[in-house]
Amino acid sequence: MVAIGFNFLSRKGVGRRAMALFCLWALVWSSVANAASVQVNAAGRKPSANADDELIIHVLNRLGFGPRPGDVERVRAMGIERYIEEQLHPERIDDSATEARLQNLQAPFMATRELLAKYPNPGQLIRVLDRQGKLPPDLATLRDEYKKQNGVASSSETSKSTSAAGPANNSPKPTGDSTVNGGEKSKREFRRDLRQYFIENGLLPPQRITQEMQAQRIIRAVYSERQLQEVMVDFWMNHFNVYADKGLTRWYLPEYEREVIRPHALGKFRDLLVATAQSPAMLFYLDNFQSVSPNAPPPRRQALSSGEAMRLGRLGLGAAIGRGRNLPRLMERQAAIEAMRAAQAERKGQPQMRPSPARRRGINENYARELMELHTLGVDGGYTQKDVQEVARCFTGWTIFDPYALSGWMVSEQGEPLAQRIAQILNERAGKFVFNPRMHDTGEKVVLGHKIPAGGGIEDGLKVLDILSRHPSTARFIATKLCRRFVSDDPPQSLIDRVAQVFLKTDGDIRETLRAIFTSPEFYAPEARRAKIKTPFELVVSAIRALGGDTDGGPAIHNWIARMGEPLYLYQAPNGYPDRADYWVNTGALLERINFAIALAHNRIPGTRVDVTKLVPEFAAKNSLTAEDRRRIFDRFVTLFLDEKISPQARERLIAQLDPAAPQAIGAQMERTAVRSVGSETNGSNPAVRNGGMTGARAEIARIAALVLGSPEFQRQ
Repeated sequence: MVAIGFNFLSRKGVGRRAMALFCLWALVWSSVANAASVQVNAAGRKPSANADDELIIHVLNRLGFGPRPGDVERVRAMGIERYIEEQLHPERIDDSATEARLQNLQAPFMATRELLAKYPNPGQLIRVLDRQGKLPPDLATLRDEYKKQNGVASSSETSKSTSAAGPANNSPKPTGDSTVNGGEKSKREFRRDLRQYFIENGLLPPQRITQEMQAQRIIRAVYSERQLQEVMVDFWMNHFNVYADKGLTRWYLPEYEREVIRPHALGKFRDLLVATAQSPAMLFYLDNFQSVSPNAPPPRRQALSSGEAMRLGRLGLGAAIGRGRNLPRLMERQAAIEAMRAAQAERKGQPQMRPSPARRRGINENYARELMELHTLGVDGGYTQKDVQEVARCFTGWTIFDPYALSGWMVSEQGEPLAQRIAQILNERAGKFVFNPRMHDTGEKVVLGHKIPAGGGIEDGLKVLDILSRHPSTARFIATKLCRRFVSDDPPQSLIDRVAQVFLKTDGDIRETLRAIFTSPEFYAPEARRAKIKTPFELVVSAIRALGGDTDGGPAIHNWIARMGEPLYLYQAPNGYPDRADYWVNTGALLERINFAIALAHNRIPGTRVDVTKLVPEFAAKNSLTAEDRRRIFDRFVTLFLDEKISPQARERLIAQLDPAAPQAIGAQMERTAVRSVGSETNGSNPAVRNGGMTGARAEIARIAALVLGSPEFQRQ
């Protein structure tokens, strides 16, 4: 269990009184986790044309990220069944307004090769500039330091060639001061020179890719009319999880979500499975790109003189030689001939390129194991270790075309036509999936009792995906996860069985599988309503939507999601973030959730703005509030945020905190002590600054809104 932010409780300056109140609040909160684990029976009812608002809010919470002001009225007018049908077909929904909000973001819409050029890894950038002889003098020392760290004896030696397996998170980290132009430069100055080179050449740091991906996820979830699609993108991104900070995965991530997950989120499961299996992000994350048959011949490489390499660099073919196995044989042969002809014009006697060390060869079982355990069959799906080994053999040769094929090189307009054509092909294929038959194990395999004959190629892996996508264990596993997501943490087995049958009968049609859930009595059962605990991502998005707020999705708002334990794209394990209350309900996460509600309501989060006073405009102009005013504002917020579905005990507990001077006013106590937790975002202890410029009644209104948003009841959906 993760205790995010628990260290705050031990910081100096937190009074015993606030601690005691917090512990009381945590005790009340413990009931939330227990409530989330209740069993749901089939005593629910399907929606009628005049469904009550509670049912509408239930649908908006489960098929989306909660209602915005006006959403309940809109769904009431169109009917729940029509709304569900609309959400099941996102392609029919106009979402141009959301797309317009994404126009300032670049990374989510760029190809992998474009990302590598715009957001280069510093270490890789230095190697490319070094190869081309374009390394600025101020960065030459940085290059030498980098080479020393990697065991290269002399700065005159040519850097080793880069492949898809090369290091990606290897930003140069000089270990000491070095002399440049007779002066000592510190590590900080080295980094400054590198940053300056980035600025002068219009480059951006790689971390920006992840930040922009996080921003677009938040923006889409908050504003998109295609709410179910966004929920399913979140679901599948966890089901087929990749970790952005592992090597080159960061650069593969935009295409992974854009071209693999989103287009297939409500399509056929087999199509989604194939797309993920052939995704460079998944191939790299689970190491299958380097899985090769032990009997495979060594890779073809041709030793070139440095003069030849320079000539090929000018042609844009430098990375093609030595990786020609990925090109048609004719192009490979013609490229070699052209290289030899070009070399005749170069000076003789140049030193030979140092050959790259051979990559460790062998079959990697990581993807095969996770494919069966996490993506399809489930841990109890009936497979054995022998099946894992056989599946791994089937996926040998499923690899990635060198993402740095033409990194940093240009082909001139006067270049030879063949060079132009090969350069174009390399650019198109850079960082893409490729099947390399030379790496494939062509022997006979047996997977789950199915014989796959010898002599096959890429179809071996495709046959495995056919077997797994149509297996009864896969149907049960996917049905269980979907029912857990949309019904309860412990969905009824009878519902799982029915949904699994629909999955099998429709050949893994995700849309029809979801329809079976949304039309089931269990989905509408009273026990299913507010039975789920919101994840940090769901909490942040639902709160902004509930307040009708505005956000740029930037690092400031994502930082709150991370502080509560769910940084997007940064879960290291392949199983993705858990979808159960017991993972998210703990004392540390509770504190951060309360702090978030306070920060949001008081406009302390840069890039995100809300106006809680517009929800109670008749009180906004007052200098101060009476006890009756606070009670009426509280009732309004309970109606808006909780649909009045709150127990009498919970209502009295919250009402007791309305008076900021009352000893039991946990909201006020936490608002004061939370200043130390949010740090620079509060801008010190000045109340007006802490409250986002709010004073008088407006500040009190924000505090009451934070009280309701931070309550255990709002954490449920």
